[in-house]
Amino acid sequence: MKLELPRRPRRNRKSAVIRDLVREHEVTASDLIFPMFLTAGQSIQHPIASMPGIFRFSEDLLLNEIEACMNLGLKSFALFPHLEDSFKDSMATISYNKNNIYLKAIRTIKKHFPECVLMTDVALDPYSSDGHDGIVKNGKIINDETIDVLCKMSLAQAEAGADILGPSDMMDGRIGEIRSVLEEAGFSETSIMSYSAKYASAFYGPFREALDSAPKNGDKKTYQMDPANQAEALVEAELDYDEGADFLMVKPALAYLDVIKLLYDNFEIPIAAYQVSGEYAMVKAAAANGWLDEVKVRNEMLTCIKRSGAKIILSYFAKDFAAWKKNQ
Repeated sequence: MKLELPRRPRRNRKSAVIRDLVREHEVTASDLIFPMFLTAGQSIQHPIASMPGIFRFSEDLLLNEIEACMNLGLKSFALFPHLEDSFKDSMATISYNKNNIYLKAIRTIKKHFPECVLMTDVALDPYSSDGHDGIVKNGKIINDETIDVLCKMSLAQAEAGADILGPSDMMDGRIGEIRSVLEEAGFSETSIMSYSAKYASAFYGPFREALDSAPKNGDKKTYQMDPANQAEALVEAELDYDEGADFLMVKPALAYLDVIKLLYDNFEIPIAAYQVSGEYAMVKAAAANGWLDEVKVRNEMLTCIKRSGAKIILSYFAKDFAAWKKNQ
């Protein structure tokens, strides 16, 4: 039997070359930001057990790793600090001390690699003895007092040479206050990538192992978003947009593709998505057991995140992907 069909979609899939011609979305190394972990000391490359292939680096080895990544075409990095408990207090005061390991590393990285884009983390949890993103008083997270610390932290990071600040704390009003402080200090070119729709997700576990930053008491549900909510993401994003954010981020990525698409459809600035530690870990674990093809699943996940509207993807797969892409 021969069907008389005026349109046969399979004609556009009949060969690899044609499939390449009509491909709508393709991920490149330029789309990716590689999250990296900094720790104190020398010659340290400490593996994160729940994130195979990811390490805490001391500054000297971190520079080597960044150089290796840049040779692969990966030029954007998000840096997170791991501090011993002895440096932490309830007000996260070490976060804006110019001699802390984080700010010193930012200065060193930008000195050695001025062409790279370095994104920082703005939140209290790596520096707080309470392990929360904000100041804790009587069991509650105090919004406005926290913003005072976030502003000091942001200014210190901008002074150290950060290209993009990443407020991940989810305090109300922090983008506008940070933007104001930056402008007043002459850092009008320092960008802000707001964690606009950061959900209280179960996918963050391995990250908290990497930084030893889990809350000492309670959870983060009074400031991170309820995974059941979608429209609330528009409220958060609109506030951050109006307050001066340059990018709007959704975190996590894979389980929140609808939210990425929602922000993409409603805002004309770039949307970012964070493929978080749990998303990375579950693929690594399944691949180690022979249940999934890691490369194919990784590439499919990254592609669908971009297809949903994310121009920028923070991913622990970034280095592996860049190496794979370079060899294609």
